[in-house]
Amino acid sequence: MTLAPPTSPFIARPELLGADPLAPTGRPVGWGVVATGAIAATVTADLALLPDAVLQAVSSRHAERARAFAEQLGFASWYADDEARSGLDALLADPAVEVVYVATPHAQHAAVVRAALTAGKSVLCEKPVTINAREAQELVDLARERGLFLMEAVWTRFLPAYQRALQIAASGEIGTVHWVAAEVGFPAPLDLTARIWALADGGGALLDLAVYPLLWAWGTLGLPDSVRATGARTPEGVDAQNALTLGWDSGAQAQLTTSLLARSPHTALICGSDGWIRTDGADSVYRPTRLDVQVGDAAVRTEEFPLIGSGYVHELREVTRCLQQGLTESPVMPLEHSLATMRLLDGAREQLGVVYPNDR
Repeated sequence: MTLAPPTSPFIARPELLGADPLAPTGRPVGWGVVATGAIAATVTADLALLPDAVLQAVSSRHAERARAFAEQLGFASWYADDEARSGLDALLADPAVEVVYVATPHAQHAAVVRAALTAGKSVLCEKPVTINAREAQELVDLARERGLFLMEAVWTRFLPAYQRALQIAASGEIGTVHWVAAEVGFPAPLDLTARIWALADGGGALLDLAVYPLLWAWGTLGLPDSVRATGARTPEGVDAQNALTLGWDSGAQAQLTTSLLARSPHTALICGSDGWIRTDGADSVYRPTRLDVQVGDAAVRTEEFPLIGSGYVHELREVTRCLQQGLTESPVMPLEHSLATMRLLDGAREQLGVVYPNDR
């Protein structure tokens, strides 16, 4: 069977691939951060590395958390709930905040992003952008209606190693891609009060983790023509583990696994008719820094990509650059891709029997 190698829509413009993400690309941009959890702190620490990003404000329901977060990371202002208004409303009323990074639990994304867009703020929203495709479409429609920037924070798409893997696959060096395998799993203690296990928060392996394996399949083979999902659920209805088998009319296939039960190496493998690409190193399915490439019987070639900060600076540079240039969506992470991802996940959840309160 002879198949033409696909051209990935995920590949950034050539002039962006080798650019230094720490080099300023324009005017200062004022940032607000909603939530003070671990991911918000990690991303904000990387944001502080950008010389044209201004840490303007952070909001929390609790004053002590907002104050501590602001002092630790160097925000100009902090806001918290009081008798007059919520911390979120106060942040969205701050005229110095141009763009908001939303780091709340999944189930709160739609409401927070909607409020930010309604207030005239651009938004970077942590993945998944919403619980389901219906919510995602509503936010995309609102952003386009208001002419505001909106992007889902899928940071792996902007990492140099991921972009390089797509370049190699699209170049034909490993021949025609026929098969992709990717996984991510770790044993999460079963705590029904924890976000990752809470049905009301959109918990489960699929929404939290599946986007990472999916990136390698979609980026090299395009959107699949069929999706088969199997998995295991907790008594509360959250998926603890799942396996997705993706199929393409060309005959290509992908096997993607995510788990909150088993510890896995967190790797991705792209196999073509003439060779393969494999991510190398810890957590390389979502934070790759090395690629192993073999073509034919040649020796394995290793390419290395230094990580800057925790790895979020490339994504944050893209948002900052887009705002400086007046763009309303990223050409590397377009809104249609977020919508397509949510539709795929909706279909997988239906097969798994996972239903969230937001779906009703």
